[in-house]
Amino acid sequence: QVQLVESGGGLVQAGGSLRLSCAASGRTFSSYAMGWFRQAPGKDREFVASISWSGATTTTLYTDSVKGRFTVSRDNYKNTVYLQMNSLKPEDTAVYVCASKRGIGPSAVVAQYDYWGQGTQVTVSS
Repeated sequence: QVQLVESGGGLVQAGGSLRLSCAASGRTFSSYAMGWFRQAPGKDREFVASISWSGATTTTLYTDSVKGRFTVSRDNYKNTVYLQMNSLKPEDTAVYVCASKRGIGPSAVVAQYDYWGQGTQVTVSS
């Protein structure tokens, strides 16, 4: 049984930072790409970032609105993926969810992810 547990959300002022973590268990973590998505009230789930690892190579993918502000990383020894969020804006407010993707290679496609966490709330005040 694959489990993904997010943590690190909270309330922060605009311009501030948060670091989200997603602890994974139940599958060989290093063999799968991981992704972060977010969903604001009344909106569809939106891709944020994805990361894959193959040998010594790490590949990342970001949605345009977070490039230069967010950084996705992973620790294969701790089976954990992180999302460092800097220069936060009110429009970043959402529930952030991590997901595990079938196969190697980052992706922005929701349907390619087969396991999802419960999410952690991020609220950015203006």
